[in-house]
Amino acid sequence: MREEKTKYYVIKEKAVPEVLLKVIEAKRLMDMQELTVQQATEKAGISRSSFYKYKDDILPFHDNAKGKTITFILQMDDEPGLLSDVLKIIAEFHGNILTIHQTIPLNGVASLTISVDIAEDLGDASEMINEIESRQGVHYFKILGQES
Repeated sequence: MREEKTKYYVIKEKAVPEVLLKVIEAKRLMDMQELTVQQATEKAGISRSSFYKYKDDILPFHDNAKGKTITFILQMDDEPGLLSDVLKIIAEFHGNILTIHQTIPLNGVASLTISVDIAEDLGDASEMINEIESRQGVHYFKILGQES
């Protein structure tokens, strides 16, 4: 019998079922207010059974990413200063660039692969990603992997 490998996915919040978001909320309430499971699940509006079913299977991305390396690919316009802007965003969110590779631009678009170490106490990967994705000239962004 073959052992099944655990697979991980990064998905946007709008695609996450409401029950899983409520599990995250209950966990946050327990951490912040030192509530019992019963109290936290009541406040979050879910059953204890739902909480126990999913509590170990969902973590907020930014909490899970702190102190880790994230590798992502992005495509952006070949425009003076745009790469500098992206690197500045990474620095503003306390990310330390470990590797960066840029292809020769084709049809005015360059592809980059960047590995970033997220500062354990200061970094916020999800906000950093939102800032990069919303930057004019960035057309595509995908997380390739995450490691400890």
